[in-house]
Amino acid sequence: MTISTRVFDLPNRLAAKADPALIADDEQHFAAIAASLQEQITELTERLDLLRRSPGGKGRAASDRDMEIHRLSARLRLLRRFGLDVCLGRMVGAGPRRSDPTYIGRIGLTDRNGRQLLIDWRTPAAEPYFAATLADPMGLVSRRRYRWTQGRITDYWDEALTAEGLAQDPALDPDSAFIASLGSSRSARMRDVLSTIQADQDAIIRADSRGALVVDGGPGTGKTVVALHRAAFLLYSDPRVGEGRGGVLIVGPHRPYLAYVADVLPSLGEEGVQVCTLRDLIAEGAGAGVEADPEVARLKARAEMVAAIEPAVQLYEEPPTRPMLVETPWAEVRLTAADWAEAFESVEAPVPHNEVRDEVWEALMSILIDQLDDPDVPLDEFRKSLLDNEELTRTFTRAWTLIEAADLVSDLWSVPAYLRRCAGWLDPDQVKLLQREDPTAWTVSDLPLLDAARQRLGDPASSRRNRRREAALAAEREVMDRVIDDIIEADDDPETSMYMLRGEDLRAALVDEEGLPTSSPDRLGGPFAHVIVDEAQELTDAEWQMLLRRCPSRSFTIVGDRAQARHGFTETWQQRLRRVGFDTVNHATLSINYRTPEEVMAEAEPVIRAALPDANVPTSIRSGGIPVGHGTVAELEPIIEGWLAEHADGVACVIGAPSYPGSARVRSLSPAESKGLEFDLVVLVEPDRFGAGIEGTVDHYVAMTRTTRQLMILTDAPKG
Repeated sequence: MTISTRVFDLPNRLAAKADPALIADDEQHFAAIAASLQEQITELTERLDLLRRSPGGKGRAASDRDMEIHRLSARLRLLRRFGLDVCLGRMVGAGPRRSDPTYIGRIGLTDRNGRQLLIDWRTPAAEPYFAATLADPMGLVSRRRYRWTQGRITDYWDEALTAEGLAQDPALDPDSAFIASLGSSRSARMRDVLSTIQADQDAIIRADSRGALVVDGGPGTGKTVVALHRAAFLLYSDPRVGEGRGGVLIVGPHRPYLAYVADVLPSLGEEGVQVCTLRDLIAEGAGAGVEADPEVARLKARAEMVAAIEPAVQLYEEPPTRPMLVETPWAEVRLTAADWAEAFESVEAPVPHNEVRDEVWEALMSILIDQLDDPDVPLDEFRKSLLDNEELTRTFTRAWTLIEAADLVSDLWSVPAYLRRCAGWLDPDQVKLLQREDPTAWTVSDLPLLDAARQRLGDPASSRRNRRREAALAAEREVMDRVIDDIIEADDDPETSMYMLRGEDLRAALVDEEGLPTSSPDRLGGPFAHVIVDEAQELTDAEWQMLLRRCPSRSFTIVGDRAQARHGFTETWQQRLRRVGFDTVNHATLSINYRTPEEVMAEAEPVIRAALPDANVPTSIRSGGIPVGHGTVAELEPIIEGWLAEHADGVACVIGAPSYPGSARVRSLSPAESKGLEFDLVVLVEPDRFGAGIEGTVDHYVAMTRTTRQLMILTDAPKG
């Protein structure tokens, strides 16, 4: 890979910005960056080739080699991904070194002599680049932000941060570069926004990770931008979150959102973040439908329903209350109710029910062994006789039954007496309402209960897998012992190194455990060091339990807007979050709408205020110059065709027309699917049919505010 050193490709209309006096220093610096990148790419490629050709080794050596290959590969992918556009911009400080700009990058970069070419955007030294304002320039005179297009700078903006700076350099622009960049067209994936993070957003990105931080903001305030950049920042800078601490989980509202943001985190230098939807957290989520009955959905949304899983599991952990005699070839041993209770209480709760079954059995075996009077009884044979005792194993299996999570939850929806016992707060009518003909016809409302059951029960196959693993290890040891004994026997000199093979530790080390039965890790199971939730206003109390279970530290970034809650949100964020289990709740508000033109917000604000008078409607700071258009449904095709003909790039979205097929540059989504996304043109089709009440109003408001340029509203008849 060769990195071009030709950087600036400014259009003719920006000829004044191509003045060598303005860009010569940048050209020289980018040449140094290109040389350093090329050297690092070459060096990394050679090191990777050497590592991959080297012997794999075993155990720790193999693991260390694989980790180094992974680390070097990630760094190489990052360098190859960007080339020179790894640089975001530069800042010029006040004082005697004003002539020496400091360049900010997605990663830190030095040349072979140790000269700092780029400062990583996540370091404290880079903070003024994002946080400085005219009110608080943080020691800066100016900053420059670049617009990159296919690896070339197609525009840049200089901002004066002091009156002195503006007077000394008339090329400086006192207006925000972020505002200037808002005219750029959308793409199918979130555009690169790192270089245009604003001071209020940067403060949230760099906030402490302790407790829950609510990022409350209306449409277009950059909530998703903040969330994604905060993930990258915490992984880089916070020792409580970084490598080896559990990492970061980001939970988005739907699959289109995940596709939209897919490139953002890798572009920020992070590839290890897990990004998913709530459905992805559990296998049944992929095929789960929507709960048809709103009252059933409301009942299952309560945290009390999730709490019903614990008593449901406990019914499968009830020790026998009657004593029994256990016959063996050596003696009869007696198990009392107290013995059973002691064995069942030998594991600390709560523990995975299925996975500790063997421990409970071993505790029971120990109780029976302690009753033996004859010290000459062979314990291995005694244990085998107990395992072969049908009455004992049958009684134990009935008392501590292996069970699947799906079976446990489906029983709640098909056995009324079971549900009444586990959820005593339900009245008889509610118990009846929750019963269904097909108890395994899973809905989204069932997922929190399935998740809680799976976490509490564990894998029912773990016991069988552990036994297979132990048997395989025993067979491996036996073979290795025979080989070692044959080697030692063939050696006539007891003083040779062969004699060392008699050591048990060395014999155990020679056993190769690779390839033995193991369970596949659940990459979304946690625990995570930090969880970021986007569109968090939609989560039910039961769904919050799914996330809290995966982050015991309660370190969360919670991004949302109460006014965009489809099922209403009458509480404060603090009230909601403390109720579901958070202790520390901090709050940050984003009130500036950078995305939606004021012409659109002027029509969108009355829509939401009619239902939610106290809605946090952000202030739009830009005018698109295009009024909201109105037309008939019959005009949909001509509008889209005309827009495509007039615009060579950008993305449009049709919302509310399920039959519209869409295309590469025209999405077709429901209002709910459009959440968190943005488009150059949005066409709403029959918004009055989105639904009644708060749900329909919120869908209407959300859909209107997805546009960055133009909004068209189509109805059966044009607006008069």
